[in-house]
Amino acid sequence: MASRLEKAFLRELRRIVGKENVRTDRETLRVYGYDASLEKGMPDAVVFPANTEEVARVVQLASRYAVPYVPRGSGTCLSGGPVPHRGGLVLEFSRMNRVLEIDPRDRSAWVEAGVFNLQLQQALKPFGFTFAPDPASQKVSTLGGNVAENAGGPHCLKYGVTSHHVLAAEVVWPDGSIEWVDPSSHGYDLLGLLIGSEGTLGVVTSLRVKVIPLPERVETLLAIFDSLLDAANAVSGIIAAGILPATLEMMDRTTIQVVEDSMAVGYPRDSEAVLVIEVDGPSEGLTDEVEAIVRICRQHGVRDIRVARDERERDLLWAGRRGAYGAMTRIQPSTMVADGTVPRTQLPAVLRRVSEIAQKYELIVGNLLHAGDGNLHPNIVFDARDPDQTARARKACLEIMQACVEAGGTISGEHGIGLEKREAMRLVFGEEELRLMRQIKQELDPLGLANPGKVLPEENVAGSPPDRE
Repeated sequence: MASRLEKAFLRELRRIVGKENVRTDRETLRVYGYDASLEKGMPDAVVFPANTEEVARVVQLASRYAVPYVPRGSGTCLSGGPVPHRGGLVLEFSRMNRVLEIDPRDRSAWVEAGVFNLQLQQALKPFGFTFAPDPASQKVSTLGGNVAENAGGPHCLKYGVTSHHVLAAEVVWPDGSIEWVDPSSHGYDLLGLLIGSEGTLGVVTSLRVKVIPLPERVETLLAIFDSLLDAANAVSGIIAAGILPATLEMMDRTTIQVVEDSMAVGYPRDSEAVLVIEVDGPSEGLTDEVEAIVRICRQHGVRDIRVARDERERDLLWAGRRGAYGAMTRIQPSTMVADGTVPRTQLPAVLRRVSEIAQKYELIVGNLLHAGDGNLHPNIVFDARDPDQTARARKACLEIMQACVEAGGTISGEHGIGLEKREAMRLVFGEEELRLMRQIKQELDPLGLANPGKVLPEENVAGSPPDRE
């Protein structure tokens, strides 16, 4: 396949990063044309820079030739963020994968954007520290991608999402300039603007993150319920009692079944819901916290509650939770996640609405929740090769997001907007707010080359979802 890029552009590109680090063969282009969503595109070239200076020179070159570019980590995004739907370059960060510094006294680490989340966790462990954000894809998701999506994970209930743990970042702006963005200095919080912007405002190449001491003790519990409603009420009861677990995860019967089919971790197949609850902290007082959680679960009809006896049992419970998304493909080959967030008290009502929407569109939905902070992951399973099923899945996803907004929530908790949810932004924001966001994009990226067409919908057109009232 001949590249649509000018030969002079490709020659300069190869001079910057090396001939072997520019790929234009069809097989590579296809591999980097999709992520974990349904969205697909086709880049004109994939570039593998080795450092920030190379990224800056590539961005300057792209600006000169008006070539769009998309930063990409491992492609685990669930909303189409790194999909090159307008062609151009994919900036792939697998060569920028070094943990540059760990400073236990300052409780920080300096890492390149291509470092895997779990890679950092493992590097910190000998020092007695950890990095709190832990998306389910942490084995392969990169820290640059975590920043782009403002990723969370099970432990975000207690410790917060990525934005709470980034101290500073090295960024290449769309004009090719390099800046170390540090919000501790005076002025506007540009770092806050960058985190969650999905590469549409600049390319983060390295970052300094906050690390925290490993907890003195961890207890992991599995609470088994015969009613999804009882499980949801137990979640509200735990938080209402002033208890803040490290994690408070929920899975419904459909999810339990596919997890057990995949890896047999010990979730009871006949239960309607399970909660994976983890508490951590100093040993003193932790037993009281566990007992309080057990008491609250019993008040809400728990059938059984188990405490992991050792690290092996704890790892097994978490293997089931982290593998749940992939396990859904045992039912159908494709999955769409409606990543909405609602107030915890609205979980029972919204879960009922999700069930009604699934029945309406004749689809199977497995619910997986960061229940402690009201973050739903209704996994809609279908066959994307069937246009009718795909159309029904997209409609169901939009209706689930609308249900979350009507319940006082929002359309995404941690998976970003990307391509998949652009039009749904109108469920949350009015045209004036969207116009302001477009103005920010225009000021920082006047040529519109930095991951174009993501996050923000086009100006209002007929048939778009209505503005909020």
